[in-house]
Parts: sequence; structure tokens; C-alpha cells
Amino acid sequence: MSRREIASLGENETIDEVYLVSSKQLRPNRQGNLYLQMQISDKSGQVNGMMWNANDHVYRKFEDGDYVRVQGTSQFYNGAMQIIVTSLDRVDPKDVDESHFVQLGGAEIDRLRGELAGMLRAMKNPHLRNLAECFLIDEEFMQRFCRAPAGVKNHHAYHGGLLEHVVNLMKVTQAIVPFYPQVDADLLLIGAFTHDLGKIDELSYDKGLSYSDEGQLIGHLVMGVSLIDQKAAEAEKLGGEAIPQELVLRVKHMVVSHHGKLEFGSPKVPMTLEALALNYLDTLDAHVISYGQLMKEDVNTDSPWTIYHSSIGRKLYKGEPSS
Repeated sequence: MSRREIASLGENETIDEVYLVSSKQLRPNRQGNLYLQMQISDKSGQVNGMMWNANDHVYRKFEDGDYVRVQGTSQFYNGAMQIIVTSLDRVDPKDVDESHFVQLGGAEIDRLRGELAGMLRAMKNPHLRNLAECFLIDEEFMQRFCRAPAGVKNHHAYHGGLLEHVVNLMKVTQAIVPFYPQVDADLLLIGAFTHDLGKIDELSYDKGLSYSDEGQLIGHLVMGVSLIDQKAAEAEKLGGEAIPQELVLRVKHMVVSHHGKLEFGSPKVPMTLEALALNYLDTLDAHVISYGQLMKEDVNTDSPWTIYHSSIGRKLYKGEPSS
């Protein structure tokens, strides 16, 4: 019997399948009765799960990031798919085919890591090359960087997602700089590499995807600046000379301004050409991926349009279904 992937679920289908469960919360309703809310996912997507008349015993049957056999019924609610869960049982990971839950396999991670190192080591600026090298030779850092997601929901929200996002963004920067000779190619490339580095500590991804305490209290932009300061000091020892402070300042400015606007979480708006370019290119990559995921997971399977998404203020046109 074929596996029932999240993305293929229709309305009022009977569910009996193993999924990854995270973000569990035991909540009271208006009458004071407890219900369990959770995120249910596989590599095809994720949906909200609701279990009515739950209790503390059910809540403690599994932890965030566990594989769980979910029984219940799918339904549309406010234009989105969800699963009304009737039964939950934790499944031993040894009995699970992890390929159903992994977006990027080991070979793909290794390929992306090789591309990342190749682009960084090809930079002409020796100071920026030494700075990048201090990250690349730090195996503990690289292991975490290659495993981290780029987010918990909106884009590249899976193990290896940060690496994939960064490598793709670096390739995009290399593609556009020939048309803008006034932009420093190496500086923009190192900005693409460093802009989200703080996410290795901002996010928690050992079991499920969530925010760490440090991530919620400080955030990846500030955390990224701290990482750059640390590696800049190491790079001066590696290169045997001081890195120009203006150069380090420009790199840190790209990190703190890459969200583009103060209301989007940037403590500073872009004030250099490289920071401006990084903001637009990062937004492009993130939005193309996240909007594409909304189209892929859309419940309006018979319509060329997605449902209206309040988070982006629009519906999306998917095109006429192929015959």
C-alpha cells in the first residue's frame, strides 16, 4: 500500500500513517476541556493536527520530533488542511524509513558543502578568504551549519535547508555581479554566506524544528555579528595580519540589515550597495521557495488559483491543471 503523503491528502480521508510530530501543545478550550495541538509533517509538507478531549497522559506519550502513528480524519479548516486525530502512538525510529522525512540526503549535503567551500575559497580578497576559511575549517560549526534549517515554517524549513538556501543565494550573487561592476563581488558573496549564520543557534533542530531560548531572546542577526567578530579574530591569526576594520564593519552591516526594513526585524536598513543587493536577493530566494511551497501544498487542487493567504495578502496563480 502506497504511503499517504501530507501533500496528497484530500478532505475527509481516513488517516492511518506514520508522520513526524512537533510543536505539541496541550490547551484548554473555552469550556475548560483540554485538546492537543501539534504540527504533523513528512518531506512533502506539514499540516496542523488537533486531538479533542486530550489529557496529560496523551501529551506525554511522545516528544517533539518523534515519529508517531497518527490515526484520524483530514478536513479543510479556514482554507487549509488539518488532521483531526483520534489516536497517537510513538513509533521506534528503527522501524521508520527516514527517506520519507528527509528533504536532502547525505550525498546532496556533501555536494552543497563542496560548492560552498569552492566559491568561498575562490574569492580574490585575501582577508575575506581567510575569514571564510576560519568557518570552513571549524568542523563543529560546519556540521551544525549543514544540518540547520533556514526557518521553522516559511522557507527551507528542513534539515540542510540553511545550507541549500545559502549556496543558492551565493550562486545568484555570482550571476548578477557582472551586470553591476560597482558592487564588490567578494563582499556580496561573503554577505550571502554569513547573513543567516546565527540560525545555527537561533533554531533548535535536534528533535523537530523550533526556536531556542537564545534565538527568541536575541535573534540570528545579533548572534551572526557575534560569530563574525569571533572568526575575524581567528582570521587575523591565520593570515598573520589585521583585517581592515571597515571591511569587517561592511560584512556585519550586511548581516544586521539583510531583512531590509526596521519593521521586518532589521536593526538597520541597507546603507551600502552590497547590503542593498543582498536584501533583495535574499528576499527573492526566500519568497520563490515559500510561495512555491504554498502552491504545492494548496488544497484547491481543481482550481488554477490557491486559497487566499492572509500572511502574504493574496492568492497565487498556479495555472490550469495539466491534463
